[in-house]
Amino acid sequence: MAFSAKGKIFAAAAFAVLGLATGSANAAQCGNTAAGFEAWKKQFSQEAAANGISSRAISALGTTKYATKTISADRNQHSFKLSLSQFMAKRGGKTIASRGKAMKAQNAALFDRIEQRYGVPAGPLIAIWGMETGFGSFMGNQNTLSAVATLAYDCRRTEYFTDQLYAALKLVQNGTLTASTTGAAHGEIGQTQFLPANVLKYGVDGDGNGRIDLKGKADALASTANFLRGHGWSRGGGYQPGQANFGAIQGWNAASVYQQAIAIIGAEIDGL
Repeated sequence: MAFSAKGKIFAAAAFAVLGLATGSANAAQCGNTAAGFEAWKKQFSQEAAANGISSRAISALGTTKYATKTISADRNQHSFKLSLSQFMAKRGGKTIASRGKAMKAQNAALFDRIEQRYGVPAGPLIAIWGMETGFGSFMGNQNTLSAVATLAYDCRRTEYFTDQLYAALKLVQNGTLTASTTGAAHGEIGQTQFLPANVLKYGVDGDGNGRIDLKGKADALASTANFLRGHGWSRGGGYQPGQANFGAIQGWNAASVYQQAIAIIGAEIDGL
């Protein structure tokens, strides 16, 4: 899971997914220390209310704290500079593939349903699942709203994370998130680590219980398949570099070593 926070923030995401005019929200004064965070929250809250965000969501924003661990993680992203072999060794690629085969067998009916609906086979989904959270064993322990709000306030990528914060507030409005939801350092949540804007756009109810909960296995894996389909996945196409569906994997994470690892581990799990 440790690397998910470092990869997907650079992935292709729908920056304008909310249809909100974030220009006015960006007027809130950014900062690079905790000193101005509370003042920024007050100004941002006023702008969010003007953009139609509910009082319930704004109250949740009011509980956020400046996330020093998030800033530390954001300033120390080094692992994607490794070679492919180094990356695979560091991430335990062989172990993920071995455990992934067992996961595929144990959840055969779920993966069959997902492939029938989205056209995505089990291998790449399981590879992502294993690399992101060790098959759900660790999904992060940072407060999600605090992480996203801190990065929206931080001057380094204010615009990008302002969009993510609006998405998170929308998810609070619809009950998908709460003020106490936890996840990874950059605000990713669930078993495959979705940023808020991607939850809004690609999150689906994979277990049929009437709600979207990406901390649940079925919802997370179905949503991941929906994400890949939304990024051009073609049913029946290959997913190795140069093949039809590798571009969809590139949409998941912009780091070349991560993309190749998904393809390699996925192919081993699928027996290709």
